[in-house]
Amino acid sequence: MPNSFSDETRRRRSIYLLPNAFTTANLFAGFYAIVQAINGRYELAAIAIFMAMVFDGMDGRVARLTNTQSAFGEQYDSLSDMTSFGIAPALIIYEWSLQGLGRWGWLAAFIYVVGAALRLARFNTNIAVVDKRFFQGLPSPAAAALVAGYMWLAVDNKFALQDHTIAWVGFTLTVYAGIAMVTNLPFYSGKSFALGRSVPFWGILVVVAAFVFVSSDPPLVLFGLFVVYGLSGWGVMLWRIRKARQLGARRA
Repeated sequence: MPNSFSDETRRRRSIYLLPNAFTTANLFAGFYAIVQAINGRYELAAIAIFMAMVFDGMDGRVARLTNTQSAFGEQYDSLSDMTSFGIAPALIIYEWSLQGLGRWGWLAAFIYVVGAALRLARFNTNIAVVDKRFFQGLPSPAAAALVAGYMWLAVDNKFALQDHTIAWVGFTLTVYAGIAMVTNLPFYSGKSFALGRSVPFWGILVVVAAFVFVSSDPPLVLFGLFVVYGLSGWGVMLWRIRKARQLGARRA
């Protein structure tokens, strides 16, 4: 028993290369998004945010598959997420359109940053007690996808920034994303899906169809998907309330 405890303690204190390489790639993508936004290359900035999401989704799964989870990796991942999905989206949407709204613009960006920080802090402290099938509040990568996806869609379709409607829609999305991150709305996590599990042949066809669907018009499709996901928490909450009322009525 002492040897087992010692091995577990050593594993928790270790630093593993593979999962942390993905976390570093996530951090680099977030930093790259900020640099490109400062240089006025907003489409590249938005794409970098989505690349950060891919790397962020990989590091945890790789760590679980290879049994290389560590306390260092958890903290490093959280700090990287704050950069890529907290600071970077707020900065690029502010640089792109919100600064034209004056104080309302930077207030919206700050609401988003605070929401991301609180969301990540709560996630770290509640990780052992929440239902792993659902996130508590909108996850920060999805919030970043809402903001960056809207900017990517607007830039790709050459929407006129002189139209204040574009800026106010960005304002609304940014504030909503920031607030949604600190709500108790349940959002499906996807963690119950195991990469190592065998799937039927039609499952591969679904994955191929999804890639084709996204590649048909990435800005529109990705933004649309994350709008649906960003609203799905309300649907799950209403479904739970309705189910609880039905159970209460049966017991009565």
